[in-house]
Amino acid sequence: MKWTEVEEIGIQLSETHPEVDPKRVNFVDLANWVMALPDFDDDPKHCGERILEAIQQAWIDETE
Repeated sequence: MKWTEVEEIGIQLSETHPEVDPKRVNFVDLANWVMALPDFDDDPKHCGERILEAIQQAWIDETE
């Protein structure tokens, strides 16, 4: 899984961290949690604020 697969990352984060409100996650934690996902395999340097915002929004959409 790559940084650009925001929908899949959002799904996996909602399954991995069901107790977390994605609206309250800071980007440092979010990036670390994404990189810790079992299927994630991308360069940490390829991530930026826009990608993290998209991932966070996908996670929010998944939980609503």
